[in-house]
Amino acid sequence: MPRIRIRDAATFLGVSDDTVRRWIDNGALTAQTDDAGRKVIDGKALAQFARSSAHSMPDPSGVAGSARNRFVGIVTDVVMDKVMAQVELQCGPFRVVSLMSSEAARELGLEPGSVAVAVIKSTNVIVETPGGES
Repeated sequence: MPRIRIRDAATFLGVSDDTVRRWIDNGALTAQTDDAGRKVIDGKALAQFARSSAHSMPDPSGVAGSARNRFVGIVTDVVMDKVMAQVELQCGPFRVVSLMSSEAARELGLEPGSVAVAVIKSTNVIVETPGGES
């Protein structure tokens, strides 16, 4: 079973170490002690906690679709030439970059400060793990 240190759990959840410690103290998360005497959290329990406590920005588009990966964010940069545009969004802690036609970017009114939704539908998603672990 993977065991996650408190500081790593905090990073994965986007909160402070103290918040994770409070959740442990309040019983929201359970911690064990590893061989070095550090508090660690069972990886499976942390995954369940992350899923149950996740909250994303409401999708303002009102569009129904089959894509499950929808990230609401703010446009931070648009680089446009005659044909193509590169649009960057900050969606929570994630930077999402999209390439589209300049025509599409103009029609959507994309500019820094615009609210937008990055919709990702892909059958090709690469998953990696830290080196040396299986």
